[in-house]
Amino acid sequence: MPSGFWLVKQEPETYSWDDLVRDGKTDWTGVRNFQARNNLRQMKVGDRVLFYHAGSGKCVVGIAEVAKAAYPDPTADDAQWIAVDLKPLKPLKQSVTLEEIKSNAMLKDMLLVRQSRLSVMPVTKEEFETIVKLGK
Repeated sequence: MPSGFWLVKQEPETYSWDDLVRDGKTDWTGVRNFQARNNLRQMKVGDRVLFYHAGSGKCVVGIAEVAKAAYPDPTADDAQWIAVDLKPLKPLKQSVTLEEIKSNAMLKDMLLVRQSRLSVMPVTKEEFETIVKLGK
């Protein structure tokens, strides 16, 4: 059973869920926010990750898994920035929109709602399971 639950955000025009499925795995690089970086550092292999399309989509579209824990981000000039590897597990049958998340009493305190600019954030097991149920 995974020990941690997370949400990562990405513009689908830059790198979408379909790209992750096609590639089979990706290095999650380019994070340049201290709080998001600290969240990446806490990810462990096997943790579950909600994949969120930001920008035009604004919805959770799939479930990924941490395949490799924190390592130096090869796209950074500074060793303080790190990356993780993610692999796709399964798409949600139905995307869960930000509006659905905001209107669900179980999800009103999610970081996604309170700190909308954060690109990598923890979610509770209950939040994770609620979103997965909404996506079936």
